[in-house]
Amino acid sequence: MDLDLATPALLFPAISLLLLAYTNRFLTLANLIRNLHGKYQQKHDPLLVYQIANLRLRTRLIRDMQVLGVVSLFLSALCMLLLFQGYMAAAKYVFAAGLVFLLASLALSIWEIQISIKALNIQLGDMDRER
Repeated sequence: MDLDLATPALLFPAISLLLLAYTNRFLTLANLIRNLHGKYQQKHDPLLVYQIANLRLRTRLIRDMQVLGVVSLFLSALCMLLLFQGYMAAAKYVFAAGLVFLLASLALSIWEIQISIKALNIQLGDMDRER
């Protein structure tokens, strides 16, 4: 496989957009947690406790997604530096490691989305019981 400076550079915009999406998800969850915490202070609803626990797990996952994404970006930059210095073999291993970290970040993203959907279904189920 030929690896030149353009190959790891292709990951920069993709990872940057991914990190932006992760940050937006985190900010949305932070607002939800603040709102639910306020509601819980007023009314100790067991459903709110479950929702807050769910959101706590999701924020941890998003943190881990962000860390893995940043590591992937770091490794892509390091790969470019190694290529620039002429260390082709090391650059290939570093690039492969960066891809693995990116894949791990995406896998956590899928897990977080599944948890989110499950929480929404529980919320909708609560509304169905009220009918």
